[in-house]
Amino acid sequence: MTDPHNSVFKKQEEGPTGFESAPKIFGPDFNAKPSYDKIFDEYLNIGFQASSFGQAINEIKRMLSYRLSDDEYDPNRSFPQDPAERAKIGCKIFLGYTSNMVSSGLREVIRYLVQHKMVDVVVSSAGGIEEDFIKCMAPNYLGDFHLKGKELRQKSLNRTGNLIVPNDNYCLFEDWILPIFDECLELQHQGFHWTPSRLIWKLGQKINNEESIYYWAYKNQIPVFCPAITDGSLGDCLYFHTFQHPGLIIDVVGDIRAMNEQAVRSPKNGCVILGGGTSKHHIMNANLFTNMGADFVVYVNTAQEFDGCDSGARPDEAISWGKISWDAKPVKVYADATLVFPILVKKTFVEAYEANPEFYEKKCGQNPHSGYYQEQEEDIGVHVNWLD
Repeated sequence: MTDPHNSVFKKQEEGPTGFESAPKIFGPDFNAKPSYDKIFDEYLNIGFQASSFGQAINEIKRMLSYRLSDDEYDPNRSFPQDPAERAKIGCKIFLGYTSNMVSSGLREVIRYLVQHKMVDVVVSSAGGIEEDFIKCMAPNYLGDFHLKGKELRQKSLNRTGNLIVPNDNYCLFEDWILPIFDECLELQHQGFHWTPSRLIWKLGQKINNEESIYYWAYKNQIPVFCPAITDGSLGDCLYFHTFQHPGLIIDVVGDIRAMNEQAVRSPKNGCVILGGGTSKHHIMNANLFTNMGADFVVYVNTAQEFDGCDSGARPDEAISWGKISWDAKPVKVYADATLVFPILVKKTFVEAYEANPEFYEKKCGQNPHSGYYQEQEEDIGVHVNWLD
């Protein structure tokens, strides 16, 4: 008969365990009256998702501090060659999010990042586009997850989680956007090709409101891609527009080329993705085309991988596809982004901007279609002022 004491108190084998240099687990000491910054700095040592959150802070700091001069020159990707010029080039940061992020108060956090040129490429689902413009016209309200759907429907109130979106908000949006679609159709008749990213810049220019994410994307020339642009109120309005003035075409082919080129023509790529769905996959799939995968990655979502959906896939699955470099140190934080993203931004992007605002203010945006549709349009004599 085995001795149960030996089973319960099994002694550790002699020799190193491999964890001698690992961080020790401890939490903040409130007797020391720590600041909020000190508390968040110690998340790394708390364990569980707090440690993942701490790792996400470190990963984004690595994205932001990277300069091309950190790497040896590689003629296949690592351009230019001059060391002084290489020191001016940082990591290209892709920011992706689902529509509920913009429905929530994270909209203002995202707007800050775009306003101050902290990110270089944005990918959103359709709701994340339209909700930004709608909020320039009317607000959402805090409700409750348990409000009865039938009663809300009778009052023309829509529920998104515990947020309430009055249906009148969408009526305001339709009244605003349909005349813009008329303008887009007229420019199309002149030979101009519309893609989702071009349309989003046009809408950002038209809204002319500094509260808007896409006003700043237009102003700073930060490309915004929306591969499923018809899957929301934008699609509803496009549908109704076909009955009034049919013929408007939004071409996704031009945008898939432009999106993939964003990854391919960059020496170093970082990805921060809130939620899953098309936004997550669109960014990661573009990084497959680099032949190396993304270099820095942070996921924040609550999705699980057991059903095989891409939303729940851990970063290691993306490594198997070549979408993330196998030398990367990607992080997934299992959390509601509304809980952690404001703190994550404060501990990384805000600190980086306040430490070196000149670096970000000097950044220049770029037209993602300058090497494709724009050249084709110029070849056939199409010269239209589409941002007017």
